[in-house]
Amino acid sequence: MTDQHFDLIIIGGGILGTFHAYHALIEGKTVLQLEKDNYPVGSTVRNFGQVVPSGMEAEWFEYGARGLEIYQSIQEEYDISVRKNGSVYIASDDDEQTLIHELKAHYDTLGYTAELLSKESVLAKYPSIKASYAKEALYFPQEVSVEPELMIYNLHRYMQSKFSTYTLHYNTPVIDCVSKGSGIEVKTSLGITYNAEKAIICNGYEFKLLYPELFSSSGIVISKLQMMRSIPMPGLQLEGNILTGLTIRRYESFEHYCPSFQSIKTPEHYEELKKWGIHILFKKAADNSVIIGDSHIYAGVNQFDHLGFDLDQHVNELMLKEAERIVDFNVRGLQSTWAGFYPQHPTHHIVEYDLDNRIHIRTAIGGKGMTASAGYAEQSIRKILG
Repeated sequence: MTDQHFDLIIIGGGILGTFHAYHALIEGKTVLQLEKDNYPVGSTVRNFGQVVPSGMEAEWFEYGARGLEIYQSIQEEYDISVRKNGSVYIASDDDEQTLIHELKAHYDTLGYTAELLSKESVLAKYPSIKASYAKEALYFPQEVSVEPELMIYNLHRYMQSKFSTYTLHYNTPVIDCVSKGSGIEVKTSLGITYNAEKAIICNGYEFKLLYPELFSSSGIVISKLQMMRSIPMPGLQLEGNILTGLTIRRYESFEHYCPSFQSIKTPEHYEELKKWGIHILFKKAADNSVIIGDSHIYAGVNQFDHLGFDLDQHVNELMLKEAERIVDFNVRGLQSTWAGFYPQHPTHHIVEYDLDNRIHIRTAIGGKGMTASAGYAEQSIRKILG
């Protein structure tokens, strides 16, 4: 037992929970954050580390744009691995060209800087892109990337050094969270009980420990993504977030803001790729390796284990062949491959439950976590704290 009392307990050490903790600390609250594993090992560290508001729609674009400001402000104080190298969407055919022109027109009305790059400019800026692939591109210079396997740990260290009112415990699974008296009580598998005014549960894809019946009926699905990392390539010129034709045909900003999106046809060579939810992204990491991916297959929240932890070599081969169509470096010089698992909802951008005015659930942000969590958590905390 403990007699420590906090204003807020955050359950979950990933990016969504951590930015809720960060914004509560900014508001002067005492915060306890509990992470069940040795350190965060879920979606927060198994992704590209691309921060791309340009791919988001409506308020999620706004959260992403605000997130850029938050990332940069923290980076000025402490190195959390933020690099401002921009994002580029490379069009490979006439339809994709049409879409990037329409998206630029949309962002021009918002004052969000977007630059069209000619084929020649693309090849000059990104010499590793094949001339046979690139026709034109849309570039967002203000967007950033982070190193996912470093960022969350460095962010935790930054918060521990900056805020005396912040307590973080790893290796602390929470097995119960209930309203009690005028606050809440949280019990851990270690036999320790913590008390606070409120709790926010950012549980990622862990749906078995807390409120399993609620999540069972939530409609959440889990997306399994396959990704690969090349060996380091120090001489490779491929900086920033590299997004390609299949991404242009997939991301929600194109779907919602480009009038031609619904009328464009899917070329035959994309059919098999779209069947596996493949769109090809590249991101050169700080160690000069390149992350390549990704794919998407889905299972309902109650069938998460059916997705398995194995990697489908057919899917990886499809991605590598498409990557070879786009770039001229050896994409098959791999040092690792892995799967990421993202909870998301088919009709909601995020799953929010307010069990009462003390216990709040925020999860299933899908693939938007790295881009939108910082900005979303800011308004979420203001709403929860009133």
